[in-house]
Amino acid sequence: MNAITRLPFLADLPEDGAEPFSVPERTQGERRRFRTIWISDIHLGTRGCNAAMLIDFLDNVDSDTIYLVGDIIDGWRLKKRFYWPASHNDVVWRLMKRAKRGTRVVYIPGNHDEMFRQFTGMNFGGVEIRRKAIHTTADGRKLLVLHGDEFDTIMLAHRWLAFVGDAAYTTLMRLNVVVNAVRQRMGLPYWSLSKMAKHKVKNAVSFISQFEEVVAHEAGARGVDGVVCGHIHNAEMREIGGVAYYNDGDWVEGCTALVEHDCGRMEVLHWADEIAARTQAEQGERARMAA
Repeated sequence: MNAITRLPFLADLPEDGAEPFSVPERTQGERRRFRTIWISDIHLGTRGCNAAMLIDFLDNVDSDTIYLVGDIIDGWRLKKRFYWPASHNDVVWRLMKRAKRGTRVVYIPGNHDEMFRQFTGMNFGGVEIRRKAIHTTADGRKLLVLHGDEFDTIMLAHRWLAFVGDAAYTTLMRLNVVVNAVRQRMGLPYWSLSKMAKHKVKNAVSFISQFEEVVAHEAGARGVDGVVCGHIHNAEMREIGGVAYYNDGDWVEGCTALVEHDCGRMEVLHWADEIAARTQAEQGERARMAA
């Protein structure tokens, strides 16, 4: 039995009324609604995945369409060691429940979950599996949506080096978990050690910039107005050579999502900041009530 067939979410989604979640779904209170949501690089199956924060995000937002832009499940890590806590199952159930409720869910596998690329064109529990997609915004712009590893020269030319880099990155993510566990006990908000380290390394900064320029150039050559991708764990919105470049970030370092408002305006949500602001507001309200 391989790592994928052992995943418990491969069973059918329970009928309405059944509760498959270990963390109960938030059903009260108004959700923030967007036209479209893009998330990627969740890396379910790894200890670095911020499943709890993603569950909070999914329980507080809604949309007509949601794009899963690759590396949702980390097949590389699962092949080495099976790790699948209940919270990771909760993330998948929530996404599948969205599809069942009528949200269009499009899954574009990345390099870490490339085992699902063989199912391109198929529909799994209401989730469409695509190699890439074209999204039309509310204001009429055409956006190419793809994971982005297609343009990663390290992945294309030196696949073995990518695996070595993945091992080093996994070690850094384990340290990230420890650091934030300590910060949580101290009442401090989430902070990404790995993100800080990456931005301190000149070569990493140079690679990110080159990657963004290559992706934008290729998107422009395909005749679209912009591109949405993930892969490099660096949320960004900017124009490059007349092409709109959007990266939705990740859920192991920055914990970000890209959203489209009903008017077509795009925005990157930094969910750790959203939680911190909400917590501060709740504390202020409790203090006011106690006064």
